[in-house]
Amino acid sequence: MTTVPHAVPPRGLTWRLAGRTPEDVRTEADALPERPAAGTLVGGSGRGVRVCVVDSGVDGSHPLVGGVAGAHVVRKDEAGTIRVEALGADDPGDVSGHGTACASIVRRAAPDCEIHSVRVLGERFTGSGDVLLAGLRWAIRQGFDVINLSLSTTRTRYLEDLHVLADEAYFGRSTIVASAHNAQVESFPWRFSSVISVGSHREDDPDLHLYNPEPPVEFFGPGVNVEVAWLGGATLRSSGNSFATPFVAGLCARILSERPRLTPFQLKHALYLSAANVHVGGTR
Repeated sequence: MTTVPHAVPPRGLTWRLAGRTPEDVRTEADALPERPAAGTLVGGSGRGVRVCVVDSGVDGSHPLVGGVAGAHVVRKDEAGTIRVEALGADDPGDVSGHGTACASIVRRAAPDCEIHSVRVLGERFTGSGDVLLAGLRWAIRQGFDVINLSLSTTRTRYLEDLHVLADEAYFGRSTIVASAHNAQVESFPWRFSSVISVGSHREDDPDLHLYNPEPPVEFFGPGVNVEVAWLGGATLRSSGNSFATPFVAGLCARILSERPRLTPFQLKHALYLSAANVHVGGTR
């Protein structure tokens, strides 16, 4: 009888600990942050944390953005070839304003974080699922700490690929903060439990976030009549889950700036504990 050897698992995967001890897999970790006092934000300033805004691009010259550390664009040519390129000197940083708006909120929430941009949307918010996948995949494999995704797709043909990417980010310690659709429709990737999903609340406090006791949307951030940066150095007020999402992404950056070894599931738990509506042991 011929013995068929077991397939060798991919490098980096640990399937079992046969022949190894707990000390062999010792892991250095950060404790969860202390529960903050009411009315204060948890975490530091975002220093040392890299946040990538996957959107329509970012105008780094806008004073409310304060510069970008890196800017890329996903291009698809007539042959269907997709590639990610660094923006050239003649390329506009943002082609519709949406990404700049999101970046300005990240900057407000985490003023010292490092902002990067990947442009996957064109003028008038046009885009395609395969370009979104390419941009998100690139951002994950660059190892950004936080990825702000204030967009989604309703097309189920991209569901499986997006799910795989969301899990890759989760296990690789890149936290995707994804906007829920503004309408009550299924869309992705916010629907996946491996991302931090965000909707908007109507409270007056611009620094308030809430936990949703009835997911799949897990958190609510300020997203009504929010002042945001726009093209040409302008500002405007706008509403939507798109603008609640970068607030939570910035809050994640604040937490990670103090505790950089937190895993995505710990980070989600820190958001849960610091939500204004979560009462722990009779507090609040």
